Amino acid sequence: MATTPIDDFLLLIISSPSGAGKTTLCNRLRGEFPELRFSVSHTTRAPRPTEVNGREYHFVDEAYFKEMVRIDAFAEWARVHNHYYGTSLQEIDLARTKARGVLFDIDHQGARQIKAKLPEAVGVFILPPSLQELERRLRGRGTEDEQATVRRLQNAKGEIEHYGIFDYVIVNDDVEQAYGKLRGIVFAERSRRARKAALCEALLLESRDKV
Repeated sequence: MATTPIDDFLLLIISSPSGAGKTTLCNRLRGEFPELRFSVSHTTRAPRPTEVNGREYHFVDEAYFKEMVRIDAFAEWARVHNHYYGTSLQEIDLARTKARGVLFDIDHQGARQIKAKLPEAVGVFILPPSLQELERRLRGRGTEDEQATVRRLQNAKGEIEHYGIFDYVIVNDDVEQAYGKLRGIVFAERSRRARKAALCEALLLESRDKV
């Protein structure tokens, strides 16, 4: 398959505090836009029972991960909740040959690193309508103890402090409306003048040739 033209290739970063609905929105986006390749990160944490290596994550040991860091193989990486996570540059290179973009589901640390290396990347931050609602959602999961829930709420405040590095902010108080805004960002970004400049110039050259 031919390489995707650079003007049509979208690097889309989705980030949010845990519990704000990022995963639900990303899954819907992947369903509607299958040409956006989901970036499968590397991690040193153990897989959960339903997770498959290479699908949710590339599960590696700490020594392997640190070797990848040493050879500068990551577009971004960070230590989160006592485990390492990272997006390999190979994931992005592969997507350029087979897709029309990459969807990154990462935290603000990863978003900052990717935007520093790849300034054309577009960042979207998903906000809960309130911290009280975020706490309700986290407790409603029923999957973590009190200590873990409190830690996630504390981390959420830290995540929100970094909203300024993102290009768009969506408040997820209604999932349908939030998703409508997210898909609208995809269409808007693909219609940016800079992305279509090469096409415009080609049309102008074509019109000159016919004169």
